[in-house]
Amino acid sequence: MKLFYADHFVLPLPEGHRFPMEKYSRLRARLTDSGLFGAEDFHVPAAASDTEILRAHDAAYLQRMVRGSLAKEEIRRIGFPWSEAMVERSRRSAGATLAACRAALEDGCAANLAGGTHHAFRDHGEGFCVFNDAAIAALAMRAEGRVERVAIVDCDVHQGNGTASILAKRPECFTFSIHGARNYPFDKEASDLDVELPDGTSDDTYLTALQAALGAVFARGRPDLVIYLAGADPYEDDRLGRLRLTKQGLAERDQLVFEKVKKRGLPIAIAMAGGYARQIDDTVDIHTNTICGAARHFRKRQSASL
Repeated sequence: MKLFYADHFVLPLPEGHRFPMEKYSRLRARLTDSGLFGAEDFHVPAAASDTEILRAHDAAYLQRMVRGSLAKEEIRRIGFPWSEAMVERSRRSAGATLAACRAALEDGCAANLAGGTHHAFRDHGEGFCVFNDAAIAALAMRAEGRVERVAIVDCDVHQGNGTASILAKRPECFTFSIHGARNYPFDKEASDLDVELPDGTSDDTYLTALQAALGAVFARGRPDLVIYLAGADPYEDDRLGRLRLTKQGLAERDQLVFEKVKKRGLPIAIAMAGGYARQIDDTVDIHTNTICGAARHFRKRQSASL
């Protein structure tokens, strides 16, 4: 299982910034120590090119981003101070999801150890998201002739509003988001399928809703590839989450998605999406469980089929 990382392309943030940038390097270290992966499984992705980005984003937005000519309101909306390093980091993160999709189509499963930047719209970024990696990757896989249809399964606690907007007129790209009804973004877009959950939703209610929704995703979306945003922020102690899932419940969520995908013989590319637990180690635990769970699940199934 190939893992793509870009945590050494650091996005410089002021002291006290609430985005937990450190989680990415901690995640890679934890996976290195897990015993499930060797050095040959970790890969540095190429940066997403202008051509790849422009399938999902406006040229004027990309130019303002690259040149550092964003308006103050645009920078405030993204939530990161502009720098050349921020642009490079964002290109690499999008490139990691592109690489994970290509690897998944060869091997069955691969992951970006970051990504899930689903709040980026065609003409602007917001919510700590600069370029929309899932939309960029979905459109690239089609443009490269690798797949006909893609489903984006977004299990971050916040709706994938940017993804829904960018892909709204692309019926070959099915967007699904299961998220908190009363959480950010407060003005939501229309995904192909949205499941909105009340504050305080716990494991059983969440898993029941997800189980039902995944049936509709595969029936209506008929994908050749799944891009899975495995957000850690539905966790009960997440500062921005408002749901009440336990670590065990989130691991069961992952396994439910993996089982549905594997049953249909589909490749899956995983991105980490959000995670803002009060203790950063809890977020790292959840992301680690996702990647290790995928490795165990898909290796087990592959071995059984031999």
